[in-house]
Amino acid sequence: MFKYLKNDLPASIVVFFVALPLCLGIALASGAPLFSGLIAGIIGGIVVGVASGSQIGVSGPAAGLAAIVLTAIGTLGGFENFLLAVVLGGVIQLVFGILKAGIIAYYFPSSVIKGMLTGIGIIIILKQIPHFFGYDPDPEGDFAFFQVDGKNTFSEIIETFNNISPGATLVAVIGLAILILWDKVLSKKGKVFKLIQGPLVAVVVGIIFFNITKESSLWGISSDHMVSVPIPKDASSFLAQFSFPNFGAIGNPQIWITAFTIALVASLETLLCVEATDKLDPDKRVTPTNRELLAQGTGNIISGLIGGLPITQVIVRSSANIQSGGKTKLAAIIHGFFLLISVMLIPTLLNMIPLSVLAAILFIVGFKLAKPALFKQMYDMGWKQFVPFTVTVIGIVFTDLLIGIGLGLAVGIVVILIKSYQNSHFLHIEDQSNGMHRIKMTFAEEVTFFNKGAILKELDSLPRDTYLELDVRKTRYLDNDIIEILDDFAFKAKERNIDIKLTSERGVVENPDSFIEFFKLRPKSA
Repeated sequence: MFKYLKNDLPASIVVFFVALPLCLGIALASGAPLFSGLIAGIIGGIVVGVASGSQIGVSGPAAGLAAIVLTAIGTLGGFENFLLAVVLGGVIQLVFGILKAGIIAYYFPSSVIKGMLTGIGIIIILKQIPHFFGYDPDPEGDFAFFQVDGKNTFSEIIETFNNISPGATLVAVIGLAILILWDKVLSKKGKVFKLIQGPLVAVVVGIIFFNITKESSLWGISSDHMVSVPIPKDASSFLAQFSFPNFGAIGNPQIWITAFTIALVASLETLLCVEATDKLDPDKRVTPTNRELLAQGTGNIISGLIGGLPITQVIVRSSANIQSGGKTKLAAIIHGFFLLISVMLIPTLLNMIPLSVLAAILFIVGFKLAKPALFKQMYDMGWKQFVPFTVTVIGIVFTDLLIGIGLGLAVGIVVILIKSYQNSHFLHIEDQSNGMHRIKMTFAEEVTFFNKGAILKELDSLPRDTYLELDVRKTRYLDNDIIEILDDFAFKAKERNIDIKLTSERGVVENPDSFIEFFKLRPKSA
């Protein structure tokens, strides 16, 4: 694991700077204590990082659960009751893992996964525009179209231009210039520029800028535009920030409903992220999905026990890890320790980091996820790839992650049905002699009930006086619905003077009396 420490350590620093505002922002958007977001980030990095089979995935509090958490804290009668739901949700995730429910991850179409990555990239860019200019009423990590501050993604951007903070904007521009210079030029000049990452330099410049300009009325950055980590006075006040679940409420059915909702949504988000990060992984490693559910369940149990938010694997942090050169799970684990040590020892220093500088870092992450060239690539692959991709992107931007994925998946299923309809059989008109049409129909390797319409339409359109050869030699699976269609057609064929020649691996049958009886004698797979 330590073989790639020179890659994982710099990547973990970048992930730390990406995760810090997201942990705080998601907690704020969820109506939970700020410290609960940090707990989830720490557990997601250290505990889930150790238990997970993913080498480049990073876990923490998820934006997709913010609305569920906000509602649940209010309806369950307090944060301690909600924490019980988090613990139980983790237990349910363990059950999902034991039942091997992780196989669901392999059924998401590639076009939808690519649309998810692109949509999240666009959302990151759009959501960071207000923070970049020093307008921060909506917390970091609120990725839904309709925001917790009452505005939507685009109305917030419009409102930003009436509330620009000169100091925050200037340091953001400087930070973005440093990041681009580091990425495009300096990282290719020597090993030192790979070891010391651009985001770290940008953050240090941001801290220096804040301290130099804090007395300036024009360029000074006010506290509401800064990172806001809780600052404990001593060890006892630090420990007092931890909360514990109320196990006395375990009989409340609403808590179990919330627990199952958390488990289901967190598992889906995790599996989607696993599939996406595996696609981004330069080494093309495959994450064991059932082990990932067990790791996430373990993380949620521990997070809930000590006052943390629900955890999932998160694409923003994972993609930042990959883009920064992370090679193994050590990057995720170290980022968790960075979160833990920093909130314990240097919260005052963290609170000198302008949010606008962190927005510049997220700009780069978002752009690398949503490169314009990908749209052309998907378009060139044809409408069957481009339409689900585009629907997923639009759905994520104008709703939220899960709804966008659901819309893309629905369109993807329709595309599969259309392809299945089109590819059930192949028709070949051989000749027409002595008033008799000779037609050969070859069935595909698998013919299911999805193909009923296409085959029925083809059979009904055959002219009278036809000699039809049905070739099923390559067919490995023939649905009972199709066999019944053929059986009904055989009865009608006599009235239309249509002769049928059935060619299979068992030989040739002329005008079979019953297709149902014939296929009963064939091996089950055929």
